[in-house]
Amino acid sequence: MKFSVNWLREFVELPDKIDNGAGGRPATSTAARRVSEPGGELINLMELLTLAGVEIEAVEQRGANIDKVIVAQITTSSRHPNADRLTVCEVDDGNGTKRQIVCGATNYKVGDKVPLALPGAVLSNGLEIRKSKLRGVESEGMLCSAKELGFGEDAAGLFILSPDAKIGAPIVDLFPSDTILDVEITPNRGDLLSHFGLAREISALVGQPLRLPPKSSAGGAPALQKNGVHISALRECPFYSAREINNVTVAPSPEWLRAKIEAVGIRSINNVVDITNFVMLELGQPLHAFDADKLHGGINVRLARDGEKFLALDGKTYSLGPENLVIADSQRSVAIAGVMGGEDTGVTESTKNVLLESAYFLPESVRRTARTLNLPSDSSYRFERGVDPDMVLQASDRAATLIVEIKCGNPAKQIAAAGKLPPNPSHVSLSYSKVDQVLGLEIKPKVADGILERFGLSKSKSAKTRSTWKIPSYRRDLQRDVDLIEEVVRAHGVQKISGTDRSRFTPSSAADHSHDLESSLRGRLVAHGLSEVRTSKLIPRVAIASGEKAIALRNPLSEDHVALRPSLLAGLLGVLDRNMRAGAERVSIFELGRVFIPPEGREERHLGFLLWGNAASAPHWRTREKRRLDFVDLKGAIESLMIPDLSFRRGEHVDLALAAEIFLRDQRIGFGGQLSTARTSTIDVPGAVFFAELQVEQILTVEEAAKTFREIERFPAVTRDIAMIVPEKLSHAEILRLIESVNESLLESVQLFDLFSGSESSLGPARKSLAYRLTYRDRSRTLTSEEVTATHAKIRERLQRELGAELRE
Repeated sequence: MKFSVNWLREFVELPDKIDNGAGGRPATSTAARRVSEPGGELINLMELLTLAGVEIEAVEQRGANIDKVIVAQITTSSRHPNADRLTVCEVDDGNGTKRQIVCGATNYKVGDKVPLALPGAVLSNGLEIRKSKLRGVESEGMLCSAKELGFGEDAAGLFILSPDAKIGAPIVDLFPSDTILDVEITPNRGDLLSHFGLAREISALVGQPLRLPPKSSAGGAPALQKNGVHISALRECPFYSAREINNVTVAPSPEWLRAKIEAVGIRSINNVVDITNFVMLELGQPLHAFDADKLHGGINVRLARDGEKFLALDGKTYSLGPENLVIADSQRSVAIAGVMGGEDTGVTESTKNVLLESAYFLPESVRRTARTLNLPSDSSYRFERGVDPDMVLQASDRAATLIVEIKCGNPAKQIAAAGKLPPNPSHVSLSYSKVDQVLGLEIKPKVADGILERFGLSKSKSAKTRSTWKIPSYRRDLQRDVDLIEEVVRAHGVQKISGTDRSRFTPSSAADHSHDLESSLRGRLVAHGLSEVRTSKLIPRVAIASGEKAIALRNPLSEDHVALRPSLLAGLLGVLDRNMRAGAERVSIFELGRVFIPPEGREERHLGFLLWGNAASAPHWRTREKRRLDFVDLKGAIESLMIPDLSFRRGEHVDLALAAEIFLRDQRIGFGGQLSTARTSTIDVPGAVFFAELQVEQILTVEEAAKTFREIERFPAVTRDIAMIVPEKLSHAEILRLIESVNESLLESVQLFDLFSGSESSLGPARKSLAYRLTYRDRSRTLTSEEVTATHAKIRERLQRELGAELRE
């Protein structure tokens, strides 16, 4: 959000120095260092906010280089003789001199007062004004838009000034220079989304008195009027108020109002709408103005009907549902609650009577609606984070007072209202000893109490060792004692916390050990040529495969974050999609992260692999084509983890066209294979994609087992080969499992070294030939030929009897 420093000064004196407690200035934010020679007061303010956890993203100067820009009045206007889109204006500069100006804007009329940049003026965009000829006609200056003067973003036409502006007066007298801070507000600090809110924070941090907003004179007890209010959805809208404003005159806003809101990025519409935006920027409470004559009957706050259509102020039609809260009259919905009003009931130049809304909407309801409709707004941005219930009626009064002040309507003193404002947050107890324990430094109870009182908390109970605090209505983020401790250290100064001595030995924990083991796994995969990625634990609805279950969020932030991931596949496919779009020919990635197994949400650590594209090896010497990554590459990546007793067995999986189950000893720890086209259809990937996912916990159990030293073998090994013909469907894993199950202590290893198959071979249909090399060894002596022959014969006999293998001599 953007903040005007001049506006902040209306509520609090800015700090002239910062007590950093460390013998030197603390580091300022990047934005602060980008400012062109800001004053010491501004630097101090940015340091103060940065150290308190309020990040300043950017700083800009408004109205800085506007010397030689004055108020001028257009006296005549005629078409340019040589250009259809230009006009030639004669203006009065206040000195009795008529100046000829060539202008390209069309939004003015004779008699309007506009900014005139005289020769020698330098505009905010760096443009220096000179006398010049435009298409053969001399121009003695330039008539300016608001953007060219640095007052706003409107560059579509001239900046039309108030009829009361004095001709010849410097523009700087009408619009003093200002500094705009672009501040990043964290989601839990909705109380800072207003100039008064940020000023209140500055006041608490530096101990300066806070000047309250001007007292409103239009207040009155809520009462029902001809436009009655009814709330059908009390959960989503605990309180709603509406104030009638009669005899409204809709016109451009006065300069001071227009300049204030445009300085912080809000486009001026008209005086009524600008007042609602001004109050929102000042107090943090969004308001909405309806054209009362276009409403039918009273107001009803209800849930939308399924498929209900709504034409919003942005000119788009939205399809609503029961999850969306709307403001309705007796015939139709007239606003999406807390998000945006309707085009049919918006305030226009012909509006004569206004109904002013000020309400409290449930943050979750507004957030859900804004996300599902993809319709963010300044209003929803504040309601999502929670507005101050105590400010709802005060904001309505403030708007009514401003309407009277600028003489654009007659607001009613009483308002129509329904529901009850939410109660203030509960009390929080604080132990003074815990303050010292958490922060690692001693803060006296009196100091802690003073800080909390500056932040608006009031003590309800007090004892020597602890106290209980009443939380103000605008600080609903303060719920636990650690939240109060955070407030204490923010005001006391995090820079005053000294470092601790880490030179002494600290024993490692189980978490440290698991982290080290996982780091070891990562290192092996990186060494194998894979790249590590980290993806979101929240997945979109389209990423949930048909028949797959995932734990859905009650209030998702957006359609891209609707459920907790039950697998790593969705995130890895997203990475593949982005890399393909960037032109990648090969993607070999892995992720080690947390998944959530439905229905109870059990958390597990999984390791996912995804391979696609061309292998990194050189092209084939004859075809010059690059080899595509295949299942063997996936298997090699898994085996690069160097996990003993790992085996692969044929299996089935809903996401895989070609699947294998992965076992550690006799326990299934994962699966892998080629993804089905149905699973990859959403990203339109050419070629096969290979994916595997393993449970990390079982792998770590093997990894953390004590490693023992084994000396180099001192006695020779004996090798024997077995060649056999078996059915095509019989897998290598099944043969290997049977050979190893013979449980002969002399058998050291088994290696497949030959495979021959094919429909046209002499072996016959659906048959294949395999050859294995078996290695025998005794670690204590040299084996005899008779011992090896006897053991080898047992294995051959088992293969013939149990698998029906035809042994070849």
